Amino acid sequence: MFDLLFLVFLSPLIGFVILAFGRDKISENLAAVIGVGSVGISAVLTALIDIQFLNNPPAGGAYTQLLWTWIDVGQFTPKFSLRLDGLSLTMMSVITGVGFMIHLFASWYMRGDDSFGRFFSYMNLFVTSMLLLVLGDNLLLLYFGWEGVGLASYLLIGFWYKDAANGAAARKAFVVTRVGDTFMAIGLFLLFRDLGTLEIQPLMAAAPDYYAAHPGITTIALLLLGGAVGKSAQLPLQTWLPDAMAGPTPVSALIHAATMVTAGVYLIARTHVLFELSPFALQMVGLTGAVTLLIAGFTALTQTDIKRVLAYSTMSQIGYMFLALGAGAWSAAIFHLMTHAFFKALLFLSSGSVILACHHEQDMFRMGGLRKHIPFVFACMLIGTLALTALPFTSGYYSKDEILNEAYLNGHTTLWLAGIVGAFLTAVYSFRLIFITFFGPERWRTPVHHHGHDAGHHHGLGPKEVPHGARTLDHHIPLAVLMVLAIVGGFIHPPLAGVLPEPHHGEGGEHLPELVEYLPLIVTLVGIALSWFLFLKAPSIPKALANNPITRPIERFWHSAFGFDWLYDKLFVKTFLGIVYLNRKDGFDVAIMSVTSPLKYLNGLFAKTQNGQIRWYAASVACGAVVVIALVALS
Repeated sequence: MFDLLFLVFLSPLIGFVILAFGRDKISENLAAVIGVGSVGISAVLTALIDIQFLNNPPAGGAYTQLLWTWIDVGQFTPKFSLRLDGLSLTMMSVITGVGFMIHLFASWYMRGDDSFGRFFSYMNLFVTSMLLLVLGDNLLLLYFGWEGVGLASYLLIGFWYKDAANGAAARKAFVVTRVGDTFMAIGLFLLFRDLGTLEIQPLMAAAPDYYAAHPGITTIALLLLGGAVGKSAQLPLQTWLPDAMAGPTPVSALIHAATMVTAGVYLIARTHVLFELSPFALQMVGLTGAVTLLIAGFTALTQTDIKRVLAYSTMSQIGYMFLALGAGAWSAAIFHLMTHAFFKALLFLSSGSVILACHHEQDMFRMGGLRKHIPFVFACMLIGTLALTALPFTSGYYSKDEILNEAYLNGHTTLWLAGIVGAFLTAVYSFRLIFITFFGPERWRTPVHHHGHDAGHHHGLGPKEVPHGARTLDHHIPLAVLMVLAIVGGFIHPPLAGVLPEPHHGEGGEHLPELVEYLPLIVTLVGIALSWFLFLKAPSIPKALANNPITRPIERFWHSAFGFDWLYDKLFVKTFLGIVYLNRKDGFDVAIMSVTSPLKYLNGLFAKTQNGQIRWYAASVACGAVVVIALVALS
């Protein structure tokens, strides 16, 4: 089965090509078959490769498939080759497995859209790019997939491009992530300059000896971190992710659960040798994750859009993964990446069902009491939320607790404490969403705002479990499968032994104090209880706090995501526009105009001589002849 590895990314690539060139001629049903089926083939192949890898692993624990030599210029000869080991196998399984469920759900969600085929062509491109990113055996191929993911995200976030706001959100995501990509590209240039290769395994083998005698590894590691924070929406390049909710809900699920935002975590894990050589860079990875998860947690507390709550939740959970990487809990970070894909895909797809059931309403405060009307979706949202808050017997419990425990045992007490506070915030904002949306008074009977591809349908009707009516299996199966994985996913342990370093515990060894062991669960239960009290039993309290002159500025500050958009607008956008304004008459323009203006004036004078009058032309010829004769006579 290892020889069929190339088909895993080739299948969705073929689907993309067919849909891209034939989307206007392909029926909706055929487009769904191609779009969903191509990813389904990849998922089946991945499952078969998983079985063989676990039962009969390749020699050395890794398999490399060389397809062709990509570039051959001097000593620069990167190859188009794929590498299969425990890390890439885990990522590939998440991308194809969860990606297939998202595609299947999207075949229901997007029914009736005028650009159904175009949508699935972009989705297939997204999956293809992400597979190239994680399977690439050299950093150039990884970067190729990295940029492909960026392109696909731009196309999907701005999918409904007729709305100017969606186009602006897509451009914002593209530009902000390009900042990180530029840092990463510079880092790759420096690596090639120093080590003469971008092949990952030779590069990782040579790095310890070379950088032991030469400085510069910290700079390179920080540049790679810059690329990672851009793609994974971490501080300070996190501002694009909430605006990415402009795309259809399955796009949000694909970006947040299976593909784009996990790329930064994968990059750092794959190049862990470089970060281990620079303790400062590794410390910055953990600090970045800790601060981001706290900022995102406080921001999620104040959001009213159901998708934006989940968006900030993703930012926070990716922060946990960065925290784990910085704390040396490498395997725990990838473990949480996998379980997060299960429950976050479930939450986003379920939110899409809620939005359609409420006729494209996304404001939680215009919903309420929905558990009676859409019980299956409510069950899915509840299970996903239980996993997100890491309650026992859910997948999130095992992976998040492993991160916190490893951080404490490895001596990173500050990071551990940030994770504890983040667990409390997660419990409060997650169950705030549940209590406001599915409990309390039914507020959905009031006039609704319409958004999305078929806005205006079902106006005036009550919530329906499957508002599109037909094709309920396309809706139920993905949610049911993801709901099961959100529960049992914690028992699936990625085969990362030998690929990622083992944690280095401090003086206490494996001993974990009892309070430290149970504190995450305690603060989570306290957070759930507080959320129940504030948003279900005493909703007047948060309303009073929001209108209080003392607490209202804090609430507005949190709601604005700590003002980063405002800050960047003042620092960069307004500054750049000011420079452009001043540059309208700069010295360079004046210098050019000093040459062109006299020539333009002379041209105007000569143009006046061409007036079409015969007498004027005859007089001019006569005067010219006199001048010529005079010059000849004088000479």
